Amino acid sequence: MDLNSKIYIAGHRGMVGSAIMRNLEKKGFTNIITRTSAELDLRDSQSVNAFFCDEKPEFVFLAAAKVGGIQANNIYRADFIYENLMIQNNVIHNSYLSAVKKLMFLGSSCIYPKLAPQPLKEESLLTGLLEETNEPYAIAKIAGIKMCESYKRQYGCDFISVMPTNMYGPNDNYNLNNSHVLPALIRKFHDAKENNLPFVEMWGTGKPMREFLHADDLGDACVYLMNTYNGEKFVNIGSGTDLTIKDLALLVQKIVGYVGEIKHDLSKPDGTPRKLMDVSFLHSLGWKHKIELEDGITMVYDDFKKKEGVKAW
Repeated sequence: MDLNSKIYIAGHRGMVGSAIMRNLEKKGFTNIITRTSAELDLRDSQSVNAFFCDEKPEFVFLAAAKVGGIQANNIYRADFIYENLMIQNNVIHNSYLSAVKKLMFLGSSCIYPKLAPQPLKEESLLTGLLEETNEPYAIAKIAGIKMCESYKRQYGCDFISVMPTNMYGPNDNYNLNNSHVLPALIRKFHDAKENNLPFVEMWGTGKPMREFLHADDLGDACVYLMNTYNGEKFVNIGSGTDLTIKDLALLVQKIVGYVGEIKHDLSKPDGTPRKLMDVSFLHSLGWKHKIELEDGITMVYDDFKKKEGVKAW
C-alpha cells in the first residue's frame, strides 16, 4: 500500500477496525474511506455494489461483523449466521467485481474445534466439532476464510485472512451484561473501588487460561501483513502467551488499586479450559507483539477513567 492508496475499512468504529485505522493514520496513510452502518448497510447487496462502483477502493480491511458474547451468540443464532454471511459475501464478492488489489478478512479464534490441541495451529481448522454455543458465528467466519481462499484459487484474487486472539483496548465494551472477561474485570474492580465494596465476585474457579492482545498490536499486525503477506493460508494473530483468569483478575486488581477480596461464584461455568493461539507462523513472517499485558491494561484503564470522567487515583 502506498500512502495515498485508497483504503476502505469496513467496521471502522469497532475495536478492531478503529485500531487498523489508527495504525494507518499514524503511518501517514491519507486516503481512508469509511462508512457507518447507517450510511451503508453491508447486508444489502445492491448498496454494497453501488458503494464499490462509486468509490473503487484499492485495498479493503473487512473488520465489520455482528458480534456478541456467549449469551447473544446462543440466543440470536439465526441473526449471527445470516448477517455475518451477508456482510462477508457482499464485501468479498464486490471486491472481486471491482478489481480490489488486496483484501484482508478478519475472523475469530472461535473457528477452531472445541477440543483442538493447544496451542491452536492454523492446520486444526475443520478437524473437529465446534463449540455449540457460538457455532453459527464460527461457521460464518469459516465460510469467510474459505471464500477468500476460493476467490484466490479461481480468480487469482489477493485475498488473505487473519484470525485474532482475544482483544482488548480502546473502544472496548464495558457493559457487564455482554462484555468479555477483561473489560468486565476492569469495570468490576473499578466500581468496587469507587463504592468501597468489600469484595468483587468472579465467575467460576478462575483456572481457565486465556491469551490477550492489545488492539493497537493487532492493528499493526494487520497493516504489516497487508503489506507483506499474500499466501493462501490464514494467519493466527496473538501474543503467544496466556495466563489464568485468576491471575488476570489479580493483575487488574493491582492496576486499579482495589484492596478488597475476590470471591468465586462456583455456580457459574468456567468455559473452555484453554484457548491459546500458536503464533509461530506469524513470527516466521517477521511480526511479534510489542505491548505486554500489564502495560496494555494500565493504558486501557487510564483511557477508561478518562471516559468515565472520574478522578485519577
